[in-house]
Amino acid sequence: MSTTGEVPTGKPGRGRRVILWRHGQTSWNVERRFQGTTDVPLTEAGVSQARRAARLLVNLKPDAIIASDLQRAADTAAELAGLTGLAVTHDEGLRETYAGVWQGLTHEEIIARHGEEYAAWKRGEPVRRGGGELETEVADRAAPVVLRHAEKLPDDGTLVVVSHGGTIRTTIGRLIGLEAGYWESLGGLTNCCWSVLGEGARGWRLLEHNAGTLPEPVLGDDD
Repeated sequence: MSTTGEVPTGKPGRGRRVILWRHGQTSWNVERRFQGTTDVPLTEAGVSQARRAARLLVNLKPDAIIASDLQRAADTAAELAGLTGLAVTHDEGLRETYAGVWQGLTHEEIIARHGEEYAAWKRGEPVRRGGGELETEVADRAAPVVLRHAEKLPDDGTLVVVSHGGTIRTTIGRLIGLEAGYWESLGGLTNCCWSVLGEGARGWRLLEHNAGTLPEPVLGDDD
């Protein structure tokens, strides 16, 4: 169990599901440029990804949709909202990890300029990438948002959370009780793919990960 923050659990017997859906492709994803909290819009391909994924997710009959307020997540969520008729609740607590001076740098530039810091992060050490947030701090702000909205669901209800690769990784890790040093063991999400958490007798369980995978590499801030 995590020792860096309270690990909230689901309530057994209610059968709720949480779908954590990563936004569509942006130009910075293609360039392998760290986005963080920078508000980068979707590419045309990203909009197409969101529309395709929304046509699949609508079949899961979501009861509520929440999203990061950054444009790439908000516009992805809007595609599902248009099919379901549900309103989207936006929350800045679901934003991507703030990474200070790393933001705007390419993957190669980060390794060249901040190689030791990058290597320590990949080893699972608590690192303020670029002087920004710790992964545990991201989980501290994002996981409670998810749980607050999940609590409002009816029995057997489904919540769709539209967010970012790094934030989704930390939120899953927190909710299923992994130590923060092991969150890296959760592979990155491809653009517009999702993971599914369900309630079990002992709390939240990871039922699916990187579902809806497109034939494309993972391009994101958390890889």
